[in-house]
Amino acid sequence: MRFVLLFCLVTLYSNAQLVTDNMEDERYFEDQFYIGLSYNFILNHPEASNQRNLSYGLQAGIIKDLPLNRSGTKAIGIGAGMALNSYYSNLVADISDDEISYSINDDITRSKLETHLLEFPLEFRWRNSTAEEYKFWRIYGGIKAAYVLGARSKYDLDDISEDFKNTDLTKFQYGLTLSFGYNTFNVNAYYSLTELFDGNASVNGEVLQYRPLRIGLIFYIL
Repeated sequence: MRFVLLFCLVTLYSNAQLVTDNMEDERYFEDQFYIGLSYNFILNHPEASNQRNLSYGLQAGIIKDLPLNRSGTKAIGIGAGMALNSYYSNLVADISDDEISYSINDDITRSKLETHLLEFPLEFRWRNSTAEEYKFWRIYGGIKAAYVLGARSKYDLDDISEDFKNTDLTKFQYGLTLSFGYNTFNVNAYYSLTELFDGNASVNGEVLQYRPLRIGLIFYIL
């Protein structure tokens, strides 16, 4: 009797292991490097402020894929990367005695705020790919958290040029992301749920409440 029971247990275990192995064999992982280029819109301008020149963003990183179903068409993506974002406008940041002040100047030659971020994307991923098919449609939506490693403000006016470290930004930022497209080329959007400045910066008595909206292309590389 013990022999029969042991035989049944071994058989059940072997069959279960075989099924698990088969399921794992059918699963695949879309671990990907990504590179993105965007145009950076500034929302919530203070009165008389506007964007100028080409505000751009660059991002790159890697995302680890965690399949949620046997076919691999649904997954969670967890990643890490770096980003550089520049914002050009007629808002001028100046520094004196370690105090940063802001003004609006339409005669400015160039005024830029540049940020460097460490980013952590978290995505819900849908795609119609298979383990053998590398060209497919995808829709990835989620949230991205970021830590500002550093920021600089710069302006040029006639013969005057100023460039300094800006500490008025919100250190921890996060927002909603959406990517969709086919194969390598995909449209990517990011809408910030946090304000760019930390709430202490103001111009003409109005608190700066900039919110970035970035729209561009993102390239996924297996």
